[in-house]
Amino acid sequence: MATTRIMPLHVGKGRTESRAISEIIDYVANPQKTDHGRLITGYECDSRVADAEFMLTKRQYIAATGRVRGADDVIAYHVRQSFCPGEIIPEEANRLGVEFAKRFTKGKHAFIVCTHIDKAHVHNHIIWSSVNLDCDRKFRNFWGSTRAVHRLSDTICIENGYSIVEAPKRRGQSYNKWLGDAAKLSHKEQLRQAIDRALAQKPGNLEELLRLLEQDGFTVHRRGKTISISAEGWGNNVRFDRLGDGYTLDDLLAFLSGQKEHTPRKKTAVQAATPRVNLLVDIQAKLQAGKGAGYARWAKVFNLKQMAQTLNYLSEHGLLDYADLEAKTAEATVRYNALSDQIKAAEKRMAEIAVLRTHIVNYAKTRETYVAYRKAGYSKKFRQEHEEEILLHQTAKEAFNELNVKKLPTVKELQAEYAQLLADKKTAYGEYRQARTAMRELLTVKNNVDRVLTMEQTEPQQKEKDHGQR
Repeated sequence: MATTRIMPLHVGKGRTESRAISEIIDYVANPQKTDHGRLITGYECDSRVADAEFMLTKRQYIAATGRVRGADDVIAYHVRQSFCPGEIIPEEANRLGVEFAKRFTKGKHAFIVCTHIDKAHVHNHIIWSSVNLDCDRKFRNFWGSTRAVHRLSDTICIENGYSIVEAPKRRGQSYNKWLGDAAKLSHKEQLRQAIDRALAQKPGNLEELLRLLEQDGFTVHRRGKTISISAEGWGNNVRFDRLGDGYTLDDLLAFLSGQKEHTPRKKTAVQAATPRVNLLVDIQAKLQAGKGAGYARWAKVFNLKQMAQTLNYLSEHGLLDYADLEAKTAEATVRYNALSDQIKAAEKRMAEIAVLRTHIVNYAKTRETYVAYRKAGYSKKFRQEHEEEILLHQTAKEAFNELNVKKLPTVKELQAEYAQLLADKKTAYGEYRQARTAMRELLTVKNNVDRVLTMEQTEPQQKEKDHGQR
């Protein structure tokens, strides 16, 4: 087994905090890599909205401590954990990942463990929040953390009877720097750029194009009508039909024959998202809790900025009337809850289908044995000889009764229903994330407006009270 070093997750260039953390969690929680989410485990957080919960604890930490680091702040930490191919089942790998995360963070940080099965080797992606559960301290990446990660991971493997790397190569640099600057580009992107350079020389046909690629250091492989390209250091060949629009073999032949134009792929510039509105800080409550004058000065500036963003939001969305804001907030909340219920219902049915499909297969396989058992007068000897098959058959029948299945569907029908539910869930989940963002923004804006209105009502009463005391 092997593990990599701890990787701090920063905001990054052109990204907001929420986008930075949601992007990595969307990748590691990919349903296609985690058996439709079955191999995802969350600790002290809901894995479906872990990015939002991590951001919430970070805001609570800032509100409680007043410490803001800025663009170089760490939102979360990421560790990859790999296992020897064929040595461990995915469920066991996920359990070991959870054990590693709990022991390494001492159970004081929320985390998710996503086990990927899309490669030959089963591997975990472990992401934990930089802020602890009490929201008063942050995890600090310490000197020698790489060695500590390896030691703990190896210890857990040995305790559970799995192999470890006996003499791992310790490297303190990133994978990209280790391989060189060329590794920063994917193999496909390197090949696309080479094709662009070759086409700029205006080759007359496909053979000339391939010859130019060979002069550029690439190797051309032919297998029947399939053409693939490789280069030194590449593990696998890359076929033209996997390069995307504009670079497939048909696209290149059309360009070379003058039937269409070739447009080199350009990188799209990432624009920074509009700053989100944050909740106003209750300065008086914080002062009563022991905060000092420095914190009060920071909180006043922070509140002024948040009120400016609140007003901008109200103006941009045409919600200057409080009744409109209230109605819009209620509408967003209803939509969010409806999508959440829809996703939960789909997940529940998908789980039922998975169970039902397993029992239908077991029922079909063991039906003849059970019929023979019944014809034998439920003989004890026959049961002892075929106990496993009989138990599977009886368990399947009990499951059908629990699920209130009157007529058994075919496995093909269940697979079609499961595929449709999965597609609907993916569509709904995209809408769900948008609805959640919209609802949270509206709730924050409404909360800020309510706070200001409450303060305006309280100030005249306080002045009258002070005047009466004089």
